[in-house]
Amino acid sequence: MTNADAWSATPPTATLVLADGTVIEGYGLGAIGSAPGEVCFNTAITGYQEILTDPSYAGQIITFTFPHIGNIGANDEDVETVNLASASGVRGAILRADVTAPSNYRAARAFDEWLKARGIIAITGIDTRALTARIRETGMPNAVIAHAPDGKFDIEALKAEAAAWPGLEGMDLAKTVTCGQSFEWDETSWKWNEGYGHQEAPKYHVVVIDYGIKRNILRLLADQGCRVSVLPATATAQDVLSLDPDGVFLSNGPGDPAATGTYAVPTIRAIIDAGLPVFGICLGHQLLGLALGGKTRKMHQGHHGANHPVMDRTTDKVEITSMNHGFAVDAGSLPDGVEETHVSLFDKSNCGLRLTGKPVFSVQYHPEASPGPRDSHYLFTRFINLVRERKGDAALPERGAA
Repeated sequence: MTNADAWSATPPTATLVLADGTVIEGYGLGAIGSAPGEVCFNTAITGYQEILTDPSYAGQIITFTFPHIGNIGANDEDVETVNLASASGVRGAILRADVTAPSNYRAARAFDEWLKARGIIAITGIDTRALTARIRETGMPNAVIAHAPDGKFDIEALKAEAAAWPGLEGMDLAKTVTCGQSFEWDETSWKWNEGYGHQEAPKYHVVVIDYGIKRNILRLLADQGCRVSVLPATATAQDVLSLDPDGVFLSNGPGDPAATGTYAVPTIRAIIDAGLPVFGICLGHQLLGLALGGKTRKMHQGHHGANHPVMDRTTDKVEITSMNHGFAVDAGSLPDGVEETHVSLFDKSNCGLRLTGKPVFSVQYHPEASPGPRDSHYLFTRFINLVRERKGDAALPERGAA
């Protein structure tokens, strides 16, 4: 090796090509190949494993604003997809710093190995501050992320692919991440030195419609004393009501709610007409908004992070929440009889609603807190109290409220 070779720069092995033709070079990690998606940014400093296995991120390439991602490795306990082996739909990850060796006692494998196993392409060495600032100014761009160990890329082909990708508007992605068939869930929340438990004496029966459900949501429902039955996103009202549930949960999920709503909204309307308690989050919140006569809209940069302040107008309290959404319910479109219950203190966008006179409500954010603060766990108690009231049981205190 000559002195010139020793001082030469390491050639890039990954690239991010935006739809406008911008090319950003870096170093590859994880799966090899290329994938198109919408580039967003997430401001959380913990929980990268939960973020990368959240089905709500299907179709997106995640820019992590925190520079040190992957340095505590990965394990199976923190995966959020219900099927541990299934892909979450995330298209890629964009990181600032090189990933170090795992430095946590819970680590079961290195981050690079885990990314490969899950088919996620990552790129490091990117100025994530500059990319985040660009997204804030111009919105979430479509792009292609590519990783080739030999550093050889057909840039013109990648530019054409990025420009041709249609974007998330109009995409029904719930069908790509929902369960293939119905199943029962009894796992409860993780405890220190004990791991996850199991619900042994459920008192209530909740049916979950899976638009991209996360494991910790199901655990918190089990914590509330529920037997949980999970149905696919395409479940009909007859499918739900035939199980004789005490309440129905509408899950989180990816894509354009208007597209998913073509088959989900009629089901939700029939469930509401049946008088059952209904609780929705994320995509489930947006679909409920549509079912009640509201409209949804695509956001400029979306909300992705674990530091979002939300005002609960029903209690006048503020909670710090975990969010992940690029669409929102248009509060101005909500008809009479539908009340806005929660609002973002960042941009005043809608974060919650309820149907006057009926046990039906939803929130835009992720109260299961995986990752994120646990301020919003009280919402699961609020839901079960509606179930308890319908069954003639006394209400429980909303523990964990901000």
